[in-house]
Amino acid sequence: MKKSIVILTGGGPAPGMNTVVGSIAKTFISNGYRVLGLHGGYKGLFSKEPNYTELDFLMADSIFNRGGSYLIMSRYKPSPIDYEQNFNLNFFIENNIQLLVTIGGDDTASTANKVAKFLSDHNHNISNIHVPKTIDNDLPLPLARPTFGYESAKSEGARIATTVYEDARTSNNWFVVCAMGRSAGHLAFGIGSAAHYPMIVIPEMFNKTTITVDKIVKIAVSSIVKRLLLNINYGAVMISEGVFHELSDDELNKSGVVFSYDEHGHPELGKVSKAHIFSEMVETRLREIGVKTKIRPVELGYELRCQSPSAYDLVYCTELGIGLHQLFVEGKTGCMVYIDHLGKVEPLYLKDIQDPVTGKIPPRGVNLESDRVQAIINNIMHYITKEDYEAARKFISNPEEYDFRKILNW
Repeated sequence: MKKSIVILTGGGPAPGMNTVVGSIAKTFISNGYRVLGLHGGYKGLFSKEPNYTELDFLMADSIFNRGGSYLIMSRYKPSPIDYEQNFNLNFFIENNIQLLVTIGGDDTASTANKVAKFLSDHNHNISNIHVPKTIDNDLPLPLARPTFGYESAKSEGARIATTVYEDARTSNNWFVVCAMGRSAGHLAFGIGSAAHYPMIVIPEMFNKTTITVDKIVKIAVSSIVKRLLLNINYGAVMISEGVFHELSDDELNKSGVVFSYDEHGHPELGKVSKAHIFSEMVETRLREIGVKTKIRPVELGYELRCQSPSAYDLVYCTELGIGLHQLFVEGKTGCMVYIDHLGKVEPLYLKDIQDPVTGKIPPRGVNLESDRVQAIINNIMHYITKEDYEAARKFISNPEEYDFRKILNW
């Protein structure tokens, strides 16, 4: 029987999903393999009748430069009972599957290892290789290599953010823009830097103090007042949604929003507009101190996930797809495909980046000490400093409380 591989996608979409799938398919087809694309993520492996498509060259060629994911994605996570009662072993045997390819986050990768072990225990050995993706760019890849999808999301986010900034300049008002990034501020900082936003707020900035609603609001007001001192009546504040995820329950309650909670007890922040919440808070504070400025909210989230990949990710994801085949030929398994800046393909194992105690992969945050980040903070962003106190009293009675570096305890 002809040898096969199966590809599945887990989690949420990122630009370049189809590029990876199309590149893998083209490469393996040219080497004599059948390529099966599984719909529904892991759910298909625990179903009596998996929903899959056999990918041929024409299909791969038609999707490789498209946004979204041709293979339907899922966050399905199989339970121990699923392995005992629902695992479709025949799917692997009947199709002579030699390799399981997974595209997703660390949960998707961990489950792939469990699936491979289950198959091995049932006398059907396969290789499994993972392709890590996230627009958040928070996976700690060596040499600060970005995760695929990030550059495309940043590019589209910068396009939208620049348009918003032009609206602020045209209308002489302010916007609060919130960008995706649960654990790290890479996307918000990248977009805000590209669009020259006068204020960017990311969770990494609170490395010496606790994140509170009041501090976030004060940082935004600091930028608005500083610009008034410069006779500039417009601007935009970029906030990473990650600061919201770091707020305590008490601080979340202060936001005035009633949240629904997921099965793990976490507030479902994706259902609410963080930009709207923050803009209301900032506008309320401005009214209290007597500064007349209009604030408008813009949420940057789902708009960034399914766009067409940029040239950067088209090339990067093509290399990842071909590199995955190279690792398979070399006999590598239970690993992620990693490609350095020089194009060298290497296996990256979960154990090498996991916390040895918790087993979790610690998120890669924005390096505040880097010259690149400090250049933006010190030269592009606007905020109140000690030198502004006297002049700022024209607008606020207590400017020292709105001193950017004091708020952050820097």
